[in-house]
Amino acid sequence: MRFFYNLLTYLLLIPYAVYWLVRALGNRSYLDRLGQRFGWGFPKIDCCIWIHAVSVGEVQAALPLIKALLQRFPQRKLLVTTVTPTGAARVADVFGDSVYHSYLPLEFPNAVNSFFAAVNPDVALIMETEIWPNLYRACGLRGVPLILVSARISPRSIRGYWKFLPLVRDTLSHGIIIAAQSRSDAERFRSLGANAERTWVTGNIKFDVEMPPQLEQQGVALRSRLFGDRLVWIAASTHDGEEQIVLGAHRVLREQFKDLLLILVPRHPERFSMVREFVNKSGFSVVSRTEGIACSVTTPVFLVDTMGEVPLFYSASDVAFVGGSLVPVGGHNILEPAAQGVPVISGPYLFNAQDIADMFINLKACRIVRDQQELAVAIADLLANPDTAAELGKNGLALVQKNRGALARLLVLLEPHLT
Repeated sequence: MRFFYNLLTYLLLIPYAVYWLVRALGNRSYLDRLGQRFGWGFPKIDCCIWIHAVSVGEVQAALPLIKALLQRFPQRKLLVTTVTPTGAARVADVFGDSVYHSYLPLEFPNAVNSFFAAVNPDVALIMETEIWPNLYRACGLRGVPLILVSARISPRSIRGYWKFLPLVRDTLSHGIIIAAQSRSDAERFRSLGANAERTWVTGNIKFDVEMPPQLEQQGVALRSRLFGDRLVWIAASTHDGEEQIVLGAHRVLREQFKDLLLILVPRHPERFSMVREFVNKSGFSVVSRTEGIACSVTTPVFLVDTMGEVPLFYSASDVAFVGGSLVPVGGHNILEPAAQGVPVISGPYLFNAQDIADMFINLKACRIVRDQQELAVAIADLLANPDTAAELGKNGLALVQKNRGALARLLVLLEPHLT
């Protein structure tokens, strides 16, 4: 099966290159170090700790781990790889030159071999679940310990893995250590052929999210400067189809709360201008973050068209809706607002992190809405009843604090491979 897999990777090479160039027409950042996708232009590093995080969400989850590694092993070089330019931008914003960055090569063997020849990692840490047969096999052949960090497999996706079980089983046979988020995730990995003795339950590293100590004060100051004393709700990490629902709910809400302001944060930067145009066509005036000006008392929508500022705007909000959940994307990180005690609302599509979502739902630490009407009702209830909102935020914060510790358990697994 590996032969056919490799053949497929080469057959898809040209279509993939065309796809990437088309993406670059709308977002020039997709041309950044394009050669690394195809196997050349990697930084030359003589031994390093390699951390892979696909996009900005995984990078954000990996921040505590990267900071801990920099502190604990200051003499070691760190390489962070991403797939998306937004992930690369987040790495550069947070760490600057203190870590190396590269894009992950495509899965065809020549590119993978070139990557390993250049960076020569001592250990590989892959965030969440990215199963790359050639990349993992290359680690095994070179004796590079590979740990899947906060590893998870949803019940929905395991059916797809079963279709390619021989290839997946071979991929997981190269001495891979699995640090699973939950017992159910660990069992799913074992069912795919993972070594039971190398499969551990360490928890979800996202619970170890660290908010800057001054973030709350910065959020209060930002709110005062940009929004005055108005009521504010945020819709963060929204996708195509969600802005329509959010703006519809906002229109209803402003009938009850005349001065209510919506902070709108699209998930992908290439959609910023498109979303701004859609807001205007929907009959709302809008101020963008990049304009650098405050909202007037009549401004209904504030568009965040920058990267890496979502936690700051959570801290400036009364209620948070986390997107990717009213459309079947799978949901985004509800832990960020919860870690600040901000009451959280989400849609029903949460299969990307169903275990976390179930914990929040069972402990009444968030509210689930299914459509525009339910979103408007939930926001209105929390804005009109501050005690109810405070209780919801308190439950979310307590849940986050209770489940911290995955990072410490992960470092215990990692320590023998680095000392």
